[in-house]
Amino acid sequence: MKRLFSFLSLLVLATFHAQAWATEDQYIQKFAKYAVEEMEKYKIPASITLAQGLLETGGGQSRLALEGKNHFGIKCKEDWTGKTMKHTDDAPNECFRVYDDPRQSYEDHSIFLSTRKYYANLFNLDMKDYKAWATGLKKAGYATNPRYASILIGKIEKYRLYEFDNTSSREVLYAVLKMYPNLKDDMAFMAQMEPEKYSHKPKVKDPVTVEVPYKQTSYAQQQKRVEKIRKAEMLNTILIKSHPNDGLKYIIIPEDTNVQYIAKKFKISESRLIKWNELESDVLRKNEIVFLESKNSDGNTATYKAESGENMHDIAQKFGIKLNKLYAKNRMDEGQQPAAGQLIYLIDKKPRN
Repeated sequence: MKRLFSFLSLLVLATFHAQAWATEDQYIQKFAKYAVEEMEKYKIPASITLAQGLLETGGGQSRLALEGKNHFGIKCKEDWTGKTMKHTDDAPNECFRVYDDPRQSYEDHSIFLSTRKYYANLFNLDMKDYKAWATGLKKAGYATNPRYASILIGKIEKYRLYEFDNTSSREVLYAVLKMYPNLKDDMAFMAQMEPEKYSHKPKVKDPVTVEVPYKQTSYAQQQKRVEKIRKAEMLNTILIKSHPNDGLKYIIIPEDTNVQYIAKKFKISESRLIKWNELESDVLRKNEIVFLESKNSDGNTATYKAESGENMHDIAQKFGIKLNKLYAKNRMDEGQQPAAGQLIYLIDKKPRN
C-alpha cells in the first residue's frame, strides 16, 4: 500500500509539473496574446507587460501564478471583494488577489497602472519606447530593486518582445509563430489560429470498473481517520522560516493545533511561546504566525494600511513587532483596534495631530 501511495504521489506531481510552464519561451507563447490585447485597450506596451509577467512569475512558476492566477503580485487592498490567498512577500501571510483566469490578472494590472497617479507620466511616453517605459516604472516606484528597469529591458531584448509592440490582437498568434516556428506542430496552438481545421472532439473512452475490497466501516469513521492522518502529516511539514524583519525565526501553522504541540516539536517552553507571541489562549489556528524567538521593537517597513477585519495583534505578528510597542507607536490604548485602511506606524511614532 505504501508503494502504491508513493507511486500515485509521484504521478500527481508529474501531472502538476507537466501543466506548468517549463520555460520562459512557453510563457511568452501562452500569454503574448493577453499582453497585446491589453496594449490595445490601455496603451501600455505589450513588451513591458509581458516582461513584467515573466519577471513576477518566474516564467509562470510562482505560487501566486499557479494557485492564484495572479501574474503581477497584486495585493488585495481595501477595494477588492474577490477571492484571496495568503502569501509571504514583504511580510508573512499577506493578502493577494485570486483570479479565475490569468486574463483577469492581466487586465487588473493594466487598470492598476492606468488609474494610479504615480504612473500618469508613463502614458505621455512613446508607446513603442520600451526603454523609457521600463525606466519610468522604476522612477515611479513600481519596484524597489535598483536594477528593475535594466532587468525588464534585458528580458525584452533577449526574447525580442518589442516585436509584440508592432502587432495587433488579430495578428499576434502569427507573430508568435514567426518567433517560434516549431509551434506549427503544436495542435493546441494551431487550433487557436485555425479552429475549424484543428479542433476535433476527443474520443470518449469506455468506462473502467475498479473493484475495491469492502470493509464494513462507516463513511464517517473513514473520513475521521483520513482527516486525522492528513492533519498529522501537515503538522509534520512545518518549516522554520526567516522573517523579513531582521531574519526572526517563525512558522506558519498549517492546521489547527495547540501551544503544547509546537513547544514540544521545537523544544521551546510553552511560557516563552505565549510571551513572545502575546497569546491569550493555547489554541493555534490554521495560517496563524508564531515566532520562535522574541519579536523586535520596530517593524521592517515604515507604515502599513490595516486590512478589513485585521486587529493589532495580527499586524504585530505580520511584521514581527512587539504588540505593546505597536500600540505605543500609534498612540493607541491596549485593546483598541484599527479601522480598515487606517495607517499604522511600524518604525517611528505617529505624529501628534
